[in-house]
Amino acid sequence: MMGTSVFDSVLLKNLWSTEEMRTIFSDKTRMQNWLDYEAALAIEQAELGLIPKDAAKVIADTAKLEKLDMDYVLEQVRLTRHPLVPTIRGLEHACPEHYGEYVHFGPTTQDVIDTGLVLQLKDAHHTFLRDIKVLGRALLSLSEQHRNTPMVGRTLALQALPITFGHKTAIWLTELARHYQRLKEIEPRLFVGSVVGAVGTKASLSDKADELEARVLKRLGLGVPEISWQPARDRFSEYGMLIGLISGTLGKIANEILILAHNEIDELSEPFSKGQVGSSTMPHKRNPAIVENAACVSNTLKANLSVLTDMMKHQHERDGAIWKMEWKIMPELCLMLSVIFDNMKTVLGGLNVHVEKMRKNMDILGGFMLAERVMFALSDKAGKQTAHEIVYEASMSGQEEGITFVEAINRDTRIRDHITQEELDALLDPTTYVGNAPAQVDRVVVQTKASGWLND
Repeated sequence: MMGTSVFDSVLLKNLWSTEEMRTIFSDKTRMQNWLDYEAALAIEQAELGLIPKDAAKVIADTAKLEKLDMDYVLEQVRLTRHPLVPTIRGLEHACPEHYGEYVHFGPTTQDVIDTGLVLQLKDAHHTFLRDIKVLGRALLSLSEQHRNTPMVGRTLALQALPITFGHKTAIWLTELARHYQRLKEIEPRLFVGSVVGAVGTKASLSDKADELEARVLKRLGLGVPEISWQPARDRFSEYGMLIGLISGTLGKIANEILILAHNEIDELSEPFSKGQVGSSTMPHKRNPAIVENAACVSNTLKANLSVLTDMMKHQHERDGAIWKMEWKIMPELCLMLSVIFDNMKTVLGGLNVHVEKMRKNMDILGGFMLAERVMFALSDKAGKQTAHEIVYEASMSGQEEGITFVEAINRDTRIRDHITQEELDALLDPTTYVGNAPAQVDRVVVQTKASGWLND
């Protein structure tokens, strides 16, 4: 029996964020964001009487990637070796008559590139919010379905005490809920633009600079920062660290599923569809390739996190050697997290839970997993510390001699004088020693539903 699945992963087939992320961080999207900035700037400058309205209309109408002569833009790339100027010249070149003279009237390169990257991150952020909800709903379903499903709880890699599988997934769910809160809390700090000029003083933007900044950023759907953030890169560093936290949680879940999928444990398995091949040479293999990939990418992603603090070490008012690191790190972090999300949506959406094997594994230690329970029962008669020593001695000698816990107890009169066989039988049923795990799951379920964070 393979086990039970929460819902068919085919429901998730249209939610692949990796493809979306490639589009968001493509050259075309990046350049169009820059053009959108220039259009918004021109429109608002015209409204404030800083440039002719005819010029603003032409610039806005022309600021579309398909209207630029890309051969000309690429030639400017070769000539200027500058990240933004070729696009600006391409827009200027595409504008008829003399209207191109009013393109990029006042801002600096970093204004445009920083704001463009924020717009890309805003789009990526929306996919992350959507995907974390998808995973949250899968974990909510697992928690409800398996609130009472007993399994081994393990500490320091070894069997410890019984838990329920729903208790495990509810813990995962609450961790994701905190990440969702972090994603929402960061929005007002992260989603701001830049219209401050070369060194952040707005000297080139007229005496209406503050109003212009507010109007341009409102048109772009962004907030207004307190002051220039050109040399203050904590916003991007914070978001990168948050991506690292989310990746860490998903990588932890992926790794745990990997461990519980080992043949010797066999409590969970990822979906495996007809025709899927696990190995090129071993026909029997049903490799956990998807969850393995999620764990791999999560492990790899953390290598980028060390760069995030270096990104904050700007010298003076701009530092290209530091600033340009963001152009690689931020898209890469987002792309890698999207891969992990896609993998985990597939895995958690179709996770096979091997209930019977979970129950069977609870008996592997021959009853020793219930030593704590017996100790507390004995403590009512002998005292807790004394009971601990007695049960400890019985447990250690029993395991060393390879006998069962019942056999170890039966030969120790210090225990049997106080605990009857009927009491012992009840104490050694692992399915009845899960504490208030089901009630804790119920509380998480109620709180999750009441919070509304999983709603569309």
